[in-house]
Amino acid sequence: MTKQFIFAGFGGQGMLLIGKFTAMACMLDGKHVSWLPSYGPEMRGGTANCSVIVSDEEVASPLVDKADVVVAMNLPSLDKFESKVKPGGLLVVNSSIIERKSVRDDITVVYCDANGIAEQVGNPKGANVAILGAMMAKADIVSVDKMVEAIRIELGERKLKFLEGNKKALMAGMEAAK
Repeated sequence: MTKQFIFAGFGGQGMLLIGKFTAMACMLDGKHVSWLPSYGPEMRGGTANCSVIVSDEEVASPLVDKADVVVAMNLPSLDKFESKVKPGGLLVVNSSIIERKSVRDDITVVYCDANGIAEQVGNPKGANVAILGAMMAKADIVSVDKMVEAIRIELGERKLKFLEGNKKALMAGMEAAK
C-alpha cells in the first residue's frame, strides 16, 4: 500500500503542518513516510504546499506527480493541483473561501467549510485541522487516536494548550464530511 498526498494553500494556512501531522500519524502506525515541503520566499501569504507519501515499504523518492489525495485550501491551489489527483482519487476543497467547483468527474470531491467548522468549535485558527478531519473521513489512512497523538507530538510541550481545540476541529471536520 502506497498513498500519495498533496496539501496546498497560502503560507500561514497550516498546510505544511497538517502534512507533518499526517506523516507523523502514519509513522506512529508503523508506515514508512516522506514529507517534502515547498513554499515561496514570501511565506505568509505566498503559496505553500507539501507532499506526503505513506507506504508499507521504504519510500524511494519524496516527489509526488499524481496524488491519491489533494487538499486545496485556496483557489490558486485548486487551480494548480486539481489535475494532479489520480482518477478515482480524492480532492478536498476548502469551500469557505473557494467558490469554484471541481471540473473532474472521475474523482471524489469533498467540499469542506473548514473556516466555518473551526469557528463553530471555538478554534478559529483550526481550519487546517478541520479540513484534515474531512480528508480522514474519506481517505482511510490512519486512526483518529494516531492522528491525535501525532498532533500532540508535533505541537510539542509549548503549544500543548492547542491540543483540545485541534481535537475538536478534527472531529468536527470528520463529522461534516460523512
